[in-house]
Amino acid sequence: MNLGLNGINGNGLNTLLTWLGNKDLENMETEQSAAIVALAIKSPKPFDKIVILSNHQEAKWDRYERFLSKRLATIGRPHENISINKVSIMSPIDYPSIAKVTKHWVDRLSEEASTLSINLTSGTPAMASLSVLIGKAKTNVSFVQTSPSNELLEVDIPLDFANEYRYSASREIASNAASKPKSEKAFSDINANSMPMKLTVDKAKKIAASEVPALILGETGTGKELMANAIHKGSLRADKPLRVVNCGALAENLVDSTLFGHTKGAFTGAEKEHAGLFEQANGGTLFLDEVGELKPDIQVKLLRALQQGEITRLGDNKTIQVDVRIIAATHQNLTQLIEQGSFREDLFYRLAVGIIEMPPLRERLDDLPDIVDQLAQQINQSGAKHPEYKGKIISKSGINFILSQPWKGNIRELWSTLNRAFLWSETQQVDENDLMAAMINRQASAQSEEVSLSYSDKVDIVQLTEKYQKKYVEAALKASGNVKKHATEMLGLKDHQTLTNWMKRLGIDNHK
Repeated sequence: MNLGLNGINGNGLNTLLTWLGNKDLENMETEQSAAIVALAIKSPKPFDKIVILSNHQEAKWDRYERFLSKRLATIGRPHENISINKVSIMSPIDYPSIAKVTKHWVDRLSEEASTLSINLTSGTPAMASLSVLIGKAKTNVSFVQTSPSNELLEVDIPLDFANEYRYSASREIASNAASKPKSEKAFSDINANSMPMKLTVDKAKKIAASEVPALILGETGTGKELMANAIHKGSLRADKPLRVVNCGALAENLVDSTLFGHTKGAFTGAEKEHAGLFEQANGGTLFLDEVGELKPDIQVKLLRALQQGEITRLGDNKTIQVDVRIIAATHQNLTQLIEQGSFREDLFYRLAVGIIEMPPLRERLDDLPDIVDQLAQQINQSGAKHPEYKGKIISKSGINFILSQPWKGNIRELWSTLNRAFLWSETQQVDENDLMAAMINRQASAQSEEVSLSYSDKVDIVQLTEKYQKKYVEAALKASGNVKKHATEMLGLKDHQTLTNWMKRLGIDNHK
């Protein structure tokens, strides 16, 4: 029988290393053999030294040493160099502590012995597997085990773990290269058919792959949180926590505690210590929406967290190390806030490393049909829970109307409008008229340099200078689908002939 002991130097030390198993101790009580005794008695080459590791039932160790020594002495085998050694492990299945102990003893015994045999039967599976992993790296180590009936079994572990690991890792790399890239999956929820959005997503993918802080800028409702989620999912921190907070929605007296945590008794009502969002996001990402709303004192603590990677809980003077990637977002003009003294310039430059500007919906006309389709599906799915609800679709005229509107509130305004149109429509096809009725009246400002009007907007055009008159007339014609009657009403003019006269005076062509 080949027990992996070939090549043993008959003049050298032959050592057995084993854990002390429960079965070994149980069988001792009835003077019966278990794995350790069976190996020591039946090994083709007697063991000169037997080293046993254990962390339990210490009161029985002396008896077991005498029991094993007596059994070996009876058959004339070496029996004086037997020791049970106390080791420190967290539990019988705690891999880190078991690995540390195993490595120590394998390194030590393999150096002093010509051959070292390791018992794989006694102990837990964790002990056996780590013995194999560590022992395979030694040229003079072999492995032994027994059957339930205490027969010696051949142990053949032909794997070269180093080569197998490299092979497995190479296969994983090849598999990932052939599959859809992680960043592609991360950004799959973002519609990017329009050129502005394609450029934005391309930039975001590069930022996601790095560890730099990111600052997402854009009007309200442009999807800044969706982009932040995509950046996190496309980063190396994807399997770590993502925590989200709207800084503008936090009560001023709770901002510090929410972000950085607090100790027990730090303020009235602090009945126990609390880990803030920085600690909760440790190793992952923290998304600070509307970061421009943070007060100066909190900006100082945020800057420290970015610069030094440490925070201090409210009511404490002890610093806590954190590893958090910050993604911030705002619809405000931070450079103006800096000029006004309400936002720290040094914090701005810390945040504004990877800058992403989300284009408004009016610049994403190629994305609108897909976005509308997704939103319609969501509305229908939600409505389907009602027994009398019937799914609805948007007509071609409805899509054209949507494309003609500026959507100043971007996706949020579009979502709200579609919900109202689906709710009020009496038919299963939502058309242009349903959408017109669902639009919210907004008073247009005469001070805007870039003019766009929604269907129900109204202005007093006679009060505007000629510089703006042309822009408003063109915007009203676009919003109304070039229907002069409605454009006239939008502009507050007397009749459509008056509008025609204005158009001639302003040099505006109307193709309808």
